[in-house]
Order: sequence, then structure tokens, then C-alpha cells
Amino acid sequence: MADMCQSCGMPMKQGPAGGGTDTDGTKSAEFCSYCYADGAFLAPDITAAEMQQIGIDAMKEKGLPRPIGWLLTRNVPRLSRWRSKS
Repeated sequence: MADMCQSCGMPMKQGPAGGGTDTDGTKSAEFCSYCYADGAFLAPDITAAEMQQIGIDAMKEKGLPRPIGWLLTRNVPRLSRWRSKS
């Protein structure tokens, strides 16, 4: 299993379900439960920049300063979900 979601960059172990699910119900090795369920992305039309902003906002809500959120999400466009769209 990947150590981080290849859509949002969140550590897989931090997701409530420990990973999203494929169409057959098995755990996805690449994507977390916030991004992926039943073999499909929960936000299929989102862009990498929008995903990065969601991550920054979520970390800000947890009390992290915005610059730290940016540092932790700066690699989102390089994750496998987004590389295939370039």
C-alpha cells in the first residue's frame, strides 16, 4: 500500500477507513477514502490546484498556518492521479 494518497497527498494511515475502495470492495492501494470509493473518484472533475486548496483549507481548520499547509500540499500536482492528466 502507498504511504500517501496519490490524489490528495494525505498519509493513508490518517484516513478513517485506511484507504478508499475498488469496485470489488477491496482497499485501494493508491487512494484514500476521502478521494476514492467503489472504484471512482468522489470529485471526478476537480483539478490538482483545487485539491491542493482543499488540503490547505483542511489543515488551516486544524490550526496549521497557511504556509505550512502549502508546504505539505505542494507536491499534489506530481501525484499519480494528476500526472496522468498533464
